[in-house]
Amino acid sequence: MRINVGSKNQVKVDAVREIIKDYDFLSEAEVFSLEVPSGVYKQPTSMDETIQGAKNRAKSAFQNCKYSFGIESGLIKVPHSKTGYMNICACAIYDGKNYHLGISSAFEYPTNVTKLVFSEGLEIDEAIYKTGLTKDKRIGRSGGVIGYLTKGRLTRKEYIKQAIITALIHLENPELFKQ
Repeated sequence: MRINVGSKNQVKVDAVREIIKDYDFLSEAEVFSLEVPSGVYKQPTSMDETIQGAKNRAKSAFQNCKYSFGIESGLIKVPHSKTGYMNICACAIYDGKNYHLGISSAFEYPTNVTKLVFSEGLEIDEAIYKTGLTKDKRIGRSGGVIGYLTKGRLTRKEYIKQAIITALIHLENPELFKQ
């Protein structure tokens, strides 16, 4: 069985590879990465845009495979949070007909990082680098901002795995999600 991931970001690809080993019906699958567009703004700033980006990636990556995974992180409005926004990671699994969606827990970026995203149109990697909080220009391809903020207690890969696991609920329990 072949699974495609709609990204060349190794953190996303490794998260899929590691998670599917825990699922009998996927454990023997080979995972391939394809560079595909998200079709949304470079830094999604709504739930709709984040989910749409994940779905677009999954659909574009659906080439000669059983399943394709699209993974997208974005900011969503959260009332009563300090900045008004929190980050989530969305996973869309596409089987050629249906999407199976999952999201991660949410967390808030530092105030100055969120301000730069909205005032200058920066991606999170760019914004956190510009604030001087990290010297890693591509922190999203390593431990991620969540890894930095939690001092390594929750890495970006583990955060992405949350979204993958919640999307896999549908595939593991199809009888519960008949339409």
